[in-house]
Amino acid sequence: MAISSPRLQLPTESEIELSQISSRILSAHLRGATQRLKVVEEDGSEETVEIPASALHLLVDILAEMAQGNAVTLIPIHAELTTQESADILNVSRPFLIKLLDSGEIPCRMVGKHRRIRFQDLMDYKQKTDEARTQALDALAHQAQDLGMGY
Repeated sequence: MAISSPRLQLPTESEIELSQISSRILSAHLRGATQRLKVVEEDGSEETVEIPASALHLLVDILAEMAQGNAVTLIPIHAELTTQESADILNVSRPFLIKLLDSGEIPCRMVGKHRRIRFQDLMDYKQKTDEARTQALDALAHQAQDLGMGY
């Protein structure tokens, strides 16, 4: 499965403001397995739609990110990414990512002569490195406290 790389655009000031209001209102209604929303058209016609609560949670998360001025993109969990897309997500260079793939730190598969990385494998690697970074920072903070460095 290939993912299209849409051009990410930061939300405008009016979109940021609308996202802040919308996320607050919707988050107040997060309960139950499903949620009914009423869509009201400009001509006054209405339609009710029932959506899973997990989709509403995702919508609230998207709106919260937009409210902070962030661009948002969705990637299916089973998507396969190119090496450049993967490097962009990890915020590393493509050659650094290739070294991680070659060393087996992140699994990949070959499609012809091109590597493909599952998004879930990329997120597993990111979580593992984030946890290791947090542990290292905690150890440094404890060491600084033990040495009376004022941290």
